[in-house]
Amino acid sequence: MTTLPTEAPAPAPALTETPAAPKRSTGKRTARTTSWYVTALFICSVMVVPLLWMITIGLKSGSAVFEVPPRLLPREFQWSNFVNGPEAIRFPRLLLNSTIITMLSVLGGVMTAMMAGYALARLRFPGQKVWFYLFVGSMLLPGVVGLIPLFQLYKSIGWYDTWLPLIVPAFFGGNPLFIFLARQYFMAIPYSIDEAAKIDGAGHLRIFVSVMLPLTRPAWITMAILAFQASWNDFLNPLVYLYSADKWPLSVGMAQFVSPFAGQTPNWSYYMATNLLYMLPPLIIFFAAQRYFIQGLGSLGSTTQK
Repeated sequence: MTTLPTEAPAPAPALTETPAAPKRSTGKRTARTTSWYVTALFICSVMVVPLLWMITIGLKSGSAVFEVPPRLLPREFQWSNFVNGPEAIRFPRLLLNSTIITMLSVLGGVMTAMMAGYALARLRFPGQKVWFYLFVGSMLLPGVVGLIPLFQLYKSIGWYDTWLPLIVPAFFGGNPLFIFLARQYFMAIPYSIDEAAKIDGAGHLRIFVSVMLPLTRPAWITMAILAFQASWNDFLNPLVYLYSADKWPLSVGMAQFVSPFAGQTPNWSYYMATNLLYMLPPLIIFFAAQRYFIQGLGSLGSTTQK
């Protein structure tokens, strides 16, 4: 019995090894990332070290503040500074004053800025660009330019030594920067949204309240944070317009730690402990709304309407 010859199986193709990726680019990328982290760590340390030093002084006794060499951690933590310091300036009363002034200023400034920005971006009226240029041009003027005329005006109408000069201007578009930011944000919203709302029978007020405000939430939250910080830390205007100590905000009340001690050394432990409490409200508001804050600032670059 004869057997047919079988063909030998074809040899498998030789596997070609792929060259390894160059390690030089990986090393450069790692070095670049490391340099960025080192730079960010250095910048953060520059910002955090003064805060840590404030906390350290706030926990020291009055005599331990001037130790040489200075100690980062006190030998004994003086927690009573956070009680005695605020009591020295009547902290609860001044805190209430600052809260009332700041909240009303934020409400007025943000509300009028959003309304003015909506009118400049979505409405058509004679002199629209002229008004916009006036608002933008007013940002170039420093605030102290109108300090004396405004003081004479407020004093003549009986507003001196009241909170009205600190609150009422915010309800009349007191911050042109906010009007500019609101206008730029409204410019990025497509006109088709307005047209759809008008077809449903909505007027400008309904469009502004029900449509535009929800769409521009990051913008007015950003303005609210900036307005809160500006009003909370305002020192010059309350110092000029308020005479009675019972009406001072915390920004002016904090100066009591230094000004009454003409020939004495201020109690820096009390001052730093009270200053830490003074810083808490802006920090809490910023960290609670930082997501909207970053989103609002990042969206201002887009002004294309569709």
